[in-house]
Amino acid sequence: MKKPILYIIGSFMVCICGFNCSSGGSDPDPKTEEPPGAANLIFPGNNSECTEGSNVSSTESTITFDWYDANNTSSYQLFIKNLKTQSIENYNTSTSQISVTLLRGTPYSWYVISKNVTTQTAQSNTWKFYNAGDPESSYAPFPAELVAPLLYAKLSTGTTSVLLDWNAEDVDNDIKEFDLYFDVTTPPNTRITTTSDSNFSVSVSGGNTYYWRIITKDNQNNSSESQIFQFSVE
Repeated sequence: MKKPILYIIGSFMVCICGFNCSSGGSDPDPKTEEPPGAANLIFPGNNSECTEGSNVSSTESTITFDWYDANNTSSYQLFIKNLKTQSIENYNTSTSQISVTLLRGTPYSWYVISKNVTTQTAQSNTWKFYNAGDPESSYAPFPAELVAPLLYAKLSTGTTSVLLDWNAEDVDNDIKEFDLYFDVTTPPNTRITTTSDSNFSVSVSGGNTYYWRIITKDNQNNSSESQIFQFSVE
């Protein structure tokens, strides 16, 4: 009679041990990775003339882009936009500095995307600069940038007037005026005003798509042309 009793007791102890091992042996939740922080840009400076590049030819120079290390970031993606052609190039780097060869005498904008193992990213501010060419007494303004309405915006039925709003900057800080071209065809070739303001109200009607662009002029008779913006009225 003793043997069956010992077998039952032993089986009971195995069950208890198995329960304790399975319930108490799970790993704690892994630490959640923090999202990356946005980088703070250093060089080239905003709205500046970049003269510190190394010339590689009469048409190109190499510039070292630089920014502060961002929190919780393992890699970066640098985006550079040619403001004349609107073409964009991007470059990946694991450090907060990278050298890129660009056209001389050309306006650019740039920003940095911070990344880590998470799916989240963070974007820096966008800065603009002129990559210096041959010595010049003055530079053309940067092409104007859209503020409102947003590109491809669809405005509600009944809208009869729209305030076109844009932003323009110049290394020499001598912008004089803007020519506004506005039309229902593209490219818009109808100049509807020349103004020193950076906004203008236009009349619109439903069922149309409108296109507009800005020619920015400075006191030295330099000029730049924006890309074509558009919006529609339902």
